[in-house]
Amino acid sequence: MRIAAVGKAFPPHYYDQDALLAELKRHWSRRHFNPERLEQIHKNVLVGGRHLALPLEEYDGLETWGRANDAWIRVAQEVGAEAMTEALGRAGLAPADVDCLIAVTVTGIATPSLDARLVNRLGLNPRVKRLPVFGLGCVAGAAGIARAADYVRAFPGEVAVLLSVELCSLTIQLQDLSIPNLIASGLFGDGAAAVVVVGEEREPSGAEEPAGRPGPRVVATRSVFYPDSERVMGWDISEQGFQIVLSAEVPEVTRKFLRRDVDEFLADQGLNRADIASWVCHPGGPKVLEAMQEALELPEGALDVTWRSLKEVGNLSSTSVLLVLEETMAHHRPDPGAYGMLLAMGPGFCSELVLLEW
Repeated sequence: MRIAAVGKAFPPHYYDQDALLAELKRHWSRRHFNPERLEQIHKNVLVGGRHLALPLEEYDGLETWGRANDAWIRVAQEVGAEAMTEALGRAGLAPADVDCLIAVTVTGIATPSLDARLVNRLGLNPRVKRLPVFGLGCVAGAAGIARAADYVRAFPGEVAVLLSVELCSLTIQLQDLSIPNLIASGLFGDGAAAVVVVGEEREPSGAEEPAGRPGPRVVATRSVFYPDSERVMGWDISEQGFQIVLSAEVPEVTRKFLRRDVDEFLADQGLNRADIASWVCHPGGPKVLEAMQEALELPEGALDVTWRSLKEVGNLSSTSVLLVLEETMAHHRPDPGAYGMLLAMGPGFCSELVLLEW
């Protein structure tokens, strides 16, 4: 089982953090709130800018959840199609070659689901097996790769594609001045990524892979659920849509469990953390990344690609770890035969671990 290629796509509307902060200040100046506190929160998340699904001036018109979700359906198809097209092209495959399409999101809903809406748009095989997944949040990028690997393990001659589309800006609650929502207003961005996973009997041409090298092999995966942690992260859903649940406990949960989980997982493969040459981690935020570095005792620079992704585009929920994977494959590959770890944490609360061999 190999990750043959990764593609990415963003809406064309990119704004630096100062422009976004100024717009939020303008909107919230109508209500009593502390603008200095908002500015400090935005500074602390270390995000330099983000892509938005819509032009900045159109967000005032999203007066209902229905309008926001209609925008999600339209833009999700655009960026989802672009990400899939790029990934398949890099893998030397056509849309009709896709046997299974797993589509993950936590920022919009649709029936027919996003994957169904892309069948005609992209010319997918009408017999493609579709698996839309909602609710895994930040962990869904890693979990989606794991489930795609499970699929091609069962069907080694087939191709599975994971598509992640997250348009976080369309979930913002402009009436909510809670600290979690103020953090979310500075942290989360929009975009999409697609990952092509092929079975051992179906290798693509890989014409665009650097130096003709194939993508990393998926060696093993593991899911870990932490009991009684449902309020650590997620949504409260009301008439206004998705309202962020974001506990200050996330870094502490990371410190408490992640080292144990990673060590046990690697030990079962006859490995330890010293054997891992690359760390592809979800950029949950500065405090979470610091907790990861501390818990896993990572060497200096091990998470540089993750930190850079956070700064350049923010946290894109499930899409982010796939962007880190794409950058690692393109510019930061370890030597052939080296091991890598791809991991994310998210609502549940839970971890998803994927062991790679480059």
